[in-house]
Amino acid sequence: MEKLSPQIHYSEEKLSRTIVKTVTYRLFILLLDFTTIFLLTHKTKVALGFMIVSNIYTTIGYFLHERTWDKIKWGKMIYRKK
Repeated sequence: MEKLSPQIHYSEEKLSRTIVKTVTYRLFILLLDFTTIFLLTHKTKVALGFMIVSNIYTTIGYFLHERTWDKIKWGKMIYRKK
């Protein structure tokens, strides 16, 4: 594989990919949040409440973080088959 110059060539993530990554990551985090809070409190309502509230604002934050980093060309390389 020939390495292309990162100053000239870079990849860009499609919006649909970012959305799917955001949703799958959030589902994983929902389970972790619920499990952790439930194990600490032994209260389902508290665990559900925390899980819902925290995941609303952190989902938005994750999405914005991903889209911002996708616009940064630093560290991106693509490879071309010979």
